[in-house]
Amino acid sequence: MMRSVARTTSLPAQVLKNTPLFAALSESEISSLASRCGVRSFAAAQLLFSEGEPCSGLYILVTGRVRIFKTSASGREQVLSIEGPGASVAELPVFDGGPYPASVSALDPTEALFVSRSDLRAICLEKPEVALKLLQVVGARLRRLVGIIEELSFTTVRHRLISWLLRQAKTEGRDTARGPVFPLRVNHQELAAQIGTVRELVSRNMARLQAQAFIEVNGREITILDVPGLEADLASVV
Repeated sequence: MMRSVARTTSLPAQVLKNTPLFAALSESEISSLASRCGVRSFAAAQLLFSEGEPCSGLYILVTGRVRIFKTSASGREQVLSIEGPGASVAELPVFDGGPYPASVSALDPTEALFVSRSDLRAICLEKPEVALKLLQVVGARLRRLVGIIEELSFTTVRHRLISWLLRQAKTEGRDTARGPVFPLRVNHQELAAQIGTVRELVSRNMARLQAQAFIEVNGREITILDVPGLEADLASVV
């Protein structure tokens, strides 16, 4: 599928200036790099790239959200991360020369600045500060992946679901008299991909948590009725 260049008011130079990765670049260096970059647009569910493709460069998200995921031989997906505006994607293969290690698709209509692998490597050779920033990003992503491996290896589906619910309540929840409420932005299939299981087990465990009065689901909203109870349940696996 051909990827089109977006007609957008977000100029590449402005995107580069606002990206911490390129804070060490001078105005002239940003202008020079911006002249070789382009902002690409992707429809919801469209792939930015697929696992195994040769790495052509790095993407910096301008608008929208993407999900980074792996797919098994049987077609089952494991979501590694969901990224939003300002995040960079595909740092590692830019350095090691290998193919993209995972697939990335747009969750929403998305615009992303594309920086070619050759341009980025040239900048890193001239500006070690850029390479150090990239290593920080790669290191943070590696820590998240280790956390995913730990959860998949040592916890049950129930506890992975509880952990996900508590994270969402903390990051997106609003306080009410009954407890934190947050929007359910994904279906059970997508949630299963995020916590490393299948849709049926997500539905079953969600229903069980409701029956135990830990949570309440109203349409596309979830209320956490018993935060201490969920935290105690989660602590029982330690």
